[in-house]
Amino acid sequence: MASCRRRVVNPGSGRAIVKAAASAAVVASAAALSAVAAGAEPSDPAARPSARSVGERIVTLYAQAERATERYNAARTRAQGLHRQVDRIQDRVARGQGRVNRMRAALGALAGGQYRTGGIDPGLALILSGDPAQYLDRAATLQRITSRQAAQLRVLQDAQRTLRQERAEAAAKLVKLEDSRRAVARHKRAVQHRLATARRLVNALPPGEWETYVRRASRAGGRESGALAGGLPGSLSGPRTDFEPGSSSGFGSGFDPGPGSGPGARPGGPPPVPSSGRAATALGAARAAVGLPYAWGQAGPTAFDCSGLTQWAYARAGVAIPRTSQAQAQAGQPVPLSQARPGDLVVYRSDASHVAIYAGNGQVIHAPYPGARVRYDPVGMLPISSITRV
Repeated sequence: MASCRRRVVNPGSGRAIVKAAASAAVVASAAALSAVAAGAEPSDPAARPSARSVGERIVTLYAQAERATERYNAARTRAQGLHRQVDRIQDRVARGQGRVNRMRAALGALAGGQYRTGGIDPGLALILSGDPAQYLDRAATLQRITSRQAAQLRVLQDAQRTLRQERAEAAAKLVKLEDSRRAVARHKRAVQHRLATARRLVNALPPGEWETYVRRASRAGGRESGALAGGLPGSLSGPRTDFEPGSSSGFGSGFDPGPGSGPGARPGGPPPVPSSGRAATALGAARAAVGLPYAWGQAGPTAFDCSGLTQWAYARAGVAIPRTSQAQAQAGQPVPLSQARPGDLVVYRSDASHVAIYAGNGQVIHAPYPGARVRYDPVGMLPISSITRV
C-alpha cells in the first residue's frame, strides 16, 4: 500500500509543469518572430542588395548573354547555310525528276513501237519478205535502235539512282536544318532570359543607387570589381520588353558615357597607319557607326552586336568575314598586341566571345552591350584572347 501511494502523481504539480513549459514556448516563439521580422525588414539597408553586388551579377549576366548571342549567331548562320543547300538540292531533284520523266516517255514510245511490229520471228519474216534486201536493212536499223534503247535505259537507271541519292541528301539536310532552327530558338531564349534577369536586378535597387555605381565604375576605367567592359548599362527606367533581335537595345535608355567622353574617349593625335586599304575602309565604316545602338543578333546597318559590327565594317571594304567572334578570330593572320594596327580585330576572353576593331592609340571601337551605343573604349578593357589582321 505504501509503495502504491508513492507512485501516485500529484495532479497539481503536473498542471504547473505544463503551464511553465507553455509560457517558455510562447516567449521563445515571440523572440524568434521578432528576430525574423527584424531581419526581413525591407527598410534595413543590410537586407537590400548593394549596387556593387548587383553590378557584379550584371557583369556575369552580360558575359553569359554575349556568349549566348554568339551561339545564336552561329546557329542562325548555320541554319541559313543549310536552307540554301536544301534549296539547291531540291532544285536539282526537280530537274532530275523532269529528265527521268522525259527518258521514260521516250523509252516507252520506242518499246511500244517494237511491240507492235516485233511479234514475228526474224527468220520467218525474212522468208516471207518480198524484198529480202530491204528487210535486212530494216533489221540492221532495228538492231541499232535496240542498242540505243539499252544505252538509254542505262542512262535512265543512273539518273534514277542519282535522284534517289539527292532526295536522301535533301532529307538529311532538312533534319539538320530543323536541329539548327531549334538551336536558334534555344539560344535566343537564353539571351532573353539573362537580359530580363539583369533588368530585374537593376530595378530592385533604390533610385539613384545604380547610376552612382555606374559612374564610379566608369571613372575606374570600366572594370569595377575586376571584370567590366566599357562601363555598365544605365538605369532601367520604365518597363521594356523589346529583347527581340533588331530592337535597339534590351534595356531602357540610361547612363552611357558614349563616344567622346569617359574612359572610351578618342585620344588626340593621328592614329597609326592601317595595315591595308581594306583595313582602313573597315575602320572608317566602324567610325561612321559610332553612336548607333547595340542590338543583339544584328549586323547593321542601323544597329549591331559586337561581331555584327566588325562583319559589317569589313563588308563595306568588300571583305567577307564570318559572323561570330570565334570564327572571326580565325579569319586572318594573328599578330601580337605590340604590332596591332588600325583595322585589326581584337578578340576578348578565353572563349573569344567579344570582338572589337582596333582604332589605334590604345583604343578600340565596339558594340559593348544592350543599352549602350557603338563607341571607343580602351583596348585593355577585357582580357585579350587574340588579334587578327584580316
